[in-house]
Amino acid sequence: MNRFERFSASGEAEVRYLDGDFRVVRPGTFVRCAVTGEAIPLDELRYWSVDLQEAYATPEAVLARLHPDRVKPR
Repeated sequence: MNRFERFSASGEAEVRYLDGDFRVVRPGTFVRCAVTGEAIPLDELRYWSVDLQEAYATPEAVLARLHPDRVKPR
């Protein structure tokens, strides 16, 4: 495989979350939100915690995880 080919792997990826970026450790097409369990396609991954090494589906999920006392129950 040359460096321009995409590795096609389905399933959950293993990711190392960095400041402003992430590195795929084990190929896959998605990661799971640490709060909701929702599958997040890698190309849509926008929110994560470097300290906790977790991904989040939405800004609300980030708030629920990092500041649970500030989340209003629905």
